[in-house]
Amino acid sequence: MESAKRNSLPGRLLADVAELSPAYFGMVMATGIISLAAHWLGVLGIGHSLFVLNLLLYCGLWCLTALRLIFHPRRFFGDMVDHLRGPGFFTLVAGTCVLGSECIVLWEDLRAAMFLWLLAIAMWIALTYTIFAAFTIKKDKPSLDQGISGSWLLAVVATQSIAALSALIASHLVPPHKIAINFLALSMWLWGGMLYIWMISLIFYRYTFYPLLPSQLSPPYWINMGAMAISTLAGSLLIINSAEAPFLKSLLPFIKGFTIFYWATATWWIPMLLILALWRYVVRRFPLAYDPLYWGAVFPIGMYAAGTQTMLHATHLDFLRYVPRVFLYVGLVAWLSAFVGFACDLVRRLRGPQHVGRDG
Repeated sequence: MESAKRNSLPGRLLADVAELSPAYFGMVMATGIISLAAHWLGVLGIGHSLFVLNLLLYCGLWCLTALRLIFHPRRFFGDMVDHLRGPGFFTLVAGTCVLGSECIVLWEDLRAAMFLWLLAIAMWIALTYTIFAAFTIKKDKPSLDQGISGSWLLAVVATQSIAALSALIASHLVPPHKIAINFLALSMWLWGGMLYIWMISLIFYRYTFYPLLPSQLSPPYWINMGAMAISTLAGSLLIINSAEAPFLKSLLPFIKGFTIFYWATATWWIPMLLILALWRYVVRRFPLAYDPLYWGAVFPIGMYAAGTQTMLHATHLDFLRYVPRVFLYVGLVAWLSAFVGFACDLVRRLRGPQHVGRDG
């Protein structure tokens, strides 16, 4: 009787919810940024279709997250203070901001964007001070090589996603609100850059001075690049906003310089990450199977396309005009591959364990 209950669809759902990765909102981040990049590059049909899908994914993931909080609160909060899984919660903030950016860019709905913006700020404050305070005061801590990964940079992505959405919202407001929101966007952009410097120093040290197994080189290491790509996007939006914000105009050379600095850093990471991927999957023959963490690799590709395209619009560096389109198509292929993997995994879970042996 108890076994039948566990094998029923509701029983399997609750069991799967218990294992739900905190980083699953990376799917919303990846789908949303591919949608925005497609829209900005004129591929409107794909942009709007992915936006509709993203609304469904966002609502569905929130339902699953609520179920996990209700039925498995100990696992939920335990993950939050875990060095490897805790930073994944920042995908809630980044996913919310990316969806808010879609609302304002594709839907032209300022009210919906502002609601998501306020929700993201509240979650950012709660998660930032809960997670990093817990990491500081907890008694038992892992060593550096066991406790840090690229997922830590999701804290940077979350911060910069608030900066980007704030800049988009500010462009639709009038003084004095325009000035205040632009100031918030600038402050978050600067803090995100400082946070990246802190974290990437630890990650690079871990890369070069500790042994690295193929299993440890997980897809979120692509956030090394994605964090800089979203910083490029946010900086470019601030440059665009400077035309109507005098205090931003006075900082324009600084903002432009750091925006290109962020873009150059993101660009440097791409060959390095490709080399490491070849080492993991070709040289060491690590199995390629669906994992929700792969959305953490799709997002940076789409963000590089969106960030580069926005930087071209802000700085008129037209000789780079082919770069964002190439990365959009690469991002679409990566997104489609991850989505097919997600769909197959979902079907397998819905069919239940009785089919595992037959399907082999």
